[in-house]
Amino acid sequence: MEEIHEDGRITLTLQKIAVVTCTGWLLLVPLSAQTTSVSQDQSLHINQIQVIGTHNSYRAGLTPAEAALLSQQERRLSQSIDYRHAPLDQQLTAGVRQIELDVFPDRQGGRFTHPPVTSPAASAGPNFDPEGEMQKPGFKVMHMQDIDQHSTCLTLVHCLAIVRTWSRQHPEHLPVFILIDCKTARIAGPSGGVTFESMTPVLFDALQGEILSVFPPGEIITPDQVRGAHATLLQAISAGGWPTLAAARGKVIFLLDNLDLASVYDRGDGALRGRILFPHTTPGTPDSAFVELSQGPRGKIEALVRQGYLVRTRADADTREARAGSTLRRDEALASGAQLISTDYPASEPAAWTGYSVSFAQGSMARCNPINQPPACRNDLLEPPAQR
Repeated sequence: MEEIHEDGRITLTLQKIAVVTCTGWLLLVPLSAQTTSVSQDQSLHINQIQVIGTHNSYRAGLTPAEAALLSQQERRLSQSIDYRHAPLDQQLTAGVRQIELDVFPDRQGGRFTHPPVTSPAASAGPNFDPEGEMQKPGFKVMHMQDIDQHSTCLTLVHCLAIVRTWSRQHPEHLPVFILIDCKTARIAGPSGGVTFESMTPVLFDALQGEILSVFPPGEIITPDQVRGAHATLLQAISAGGWPTLAAARGKVIFLLDNLDLASVYDRGDGALRGRILFPHTTPGTPDSAFVELSQGPRGKIEALVRQGYLVRTRADADTREARAGSTLRRDEALASGAQLISTDYPASEPAAWTGYSVSFAQGSMARCNPINQPPACRNDLLEPPAQR
């Protein structure tokens, strides 16, 4: 605004304009026309965005000799796992904001050191455990015991340490969603296979302890924080209780993939007090806040998103879409409003067969949610280039 005085002087009211210099010129920009990442972050909640994530994010893939051996024994399985990912920090730098870690308890250590199916071919490839991590006690990270054990980070602590180092180097990043899948299937190989323990409250305490040995509580978005003064998580998310981006940047949020283990993890109290993972639960239950619908359907996902749930779905599976170049499942997932969309082929890792990959417009890996975004939400303010 300008005020013209009787003597001809003009006074500019600075409360109504912003002064910007550009190549030596002075520009006056109305503040009402400005939207900054700071102001958007204060009103945009983490369930009002979408991010692209990776499925089995740790997978280093089989060696050629192992793949050939497995193909002879289980051709369909061999084809379904014919993908691999870059190390976690490289994925995060490329824009991935959701990762998945499959974990296996190994309290004594050494349980998975010699996989019986692929060991005969292992000598033909590099040593995937030069530091002897598989011998140490603690949760191991791999896809399938006995068959598909190569990982870019072999233990949960190692994987999380990589994420935290990257996070500290990029303190304003969007929250990183870390999906933990506690494996329960016991695969029987030719020699009977390696068994492992079922998850119990004691083992979940150990899992939580490993997480907290890497990430301090102040860097984690927890169920207690989201619940706040509400009696249940369900009440909290129904009332818009997910944190804003202003409160969530630079942090991580842990999700438990296993519906059948939710009650074991929360000790049956239905409140998740003192717990740090949001378990995949049945919608409508008191501790429900996160739901996984790997195959949709789109309408059900949309309904859950509108109710305040955080939803994870998958854009592809078992290399089918990548081999065929089919985008139907991917496009349905993107349109559904699911906040977390997992793929084996992020934009930085397209499929060799068809070039299939998953991203938003212009290769972006995050955007405002098409189902529940607030008015005037701007995609370009979500992830500044410096954070990628």
